[in-house]
Amino acid sequence: MNATTTRGALLAALACVLVGGSFTANSLLGDYPYAGGQFLRYGLACLLLVPLTGRDAPARLRLLAVRQWVRLALLAAVGMVGFNLAVIAAERTAEPAVPGVLVGCAPVVVAVVVPLLDGRRPQRAVLYGALLVAVGAFTVQGWGRTDAVGIAFSAGALVGEVGFAVLAVPVLRPLGPRLLSATVCGIAAAESAAAGLVLDGTAWLRWPDTTQTAALLWQAVVVTVVGFVCWYMGMQRIGAERATLFSGLIPVAAACTAPLVGTGSYGVPQAVGSALVGAGVVLGSRARRSPPHYEGLPALARKQV
Repeated sequence: MNATTTRGALLAALACVLVGGSFTANSLLGDYPYAGGQFLRYGLACLLLVPLTGRDAPARLRLLAVRQWVRLALLAAVGMVGFNLAVIAAERTAEPAVPGVLVGCAPVVVAVVVPLLDGRRPQRAVLYGALLVAVGAFTVQGWGRTDAVGIAFSAGALVGEVGFAVLAVPVLRPLGPRLLSATVCGIAAAESAAAGLVLDGTAWLRWPDTTQTAALLWQAVVVTVVGFVCWYMGMQRIGAERATLFSGLIPVAAACTAPLVGTGSYGVPQAVGSALVGAGVVLGSRARRSPPHYEGLPALARKQV
């Protein structure tokens, strides 16, 4: 690993550890309206990110094509608002481990989908590493009670997790990690408000109590602002395939932090699963990064991707 690859791996790992900790914060928001919480989280994150985007941010946004704005809207709807909604819906009829296990398969899907979209074959090292990560995530979480509806929504959460990485690839280069994060957070806040009005009417937003405020601040400032920027900075350096390997750290971080708030325990299965995730990340990270097909195009052509 060179310095750029190492830095990218550390950034992706930090982002996924922070996201894993957010699952523990979610357990403190069970009584708060979903859409309202997402609106506050992403709206505050957008406001905090805007000063970090640079003076040329408006000019870069104006250069985006219509198809790129559509992609950003899909990224926010599928990978952020839709992902969280699917997890919540799945947990109505399924134990939390069920969506966790399916989301743990995201590295395998990304290891196959991204190369195919670039017109190349999946790298064996990345694919084998992704399979180890998926097995490790399953070992950490186990399997729980569910039904067909729970599995369907869990599959939707998997689609959201994959979309969060895959949909960002073509817009990461023109926007950069900070502006991309700020833009999708702003879009996600608007989408959450719209969803709240449709699903909950006037009850979609209310003043949170002290515990809910702390959980929302953690999600907005730490998980979203720091986590999203670190994730896209890492993906920029090591590519979507290898960055997504680190999503196996999400259930590991969730399992480690759950005992802190009394919502779970960390035992032998979690330790074994954590080791498998680590082995998968190491194996997949050793693969050579294959740049997307459009990275070699002239600047004018890249703007239209």
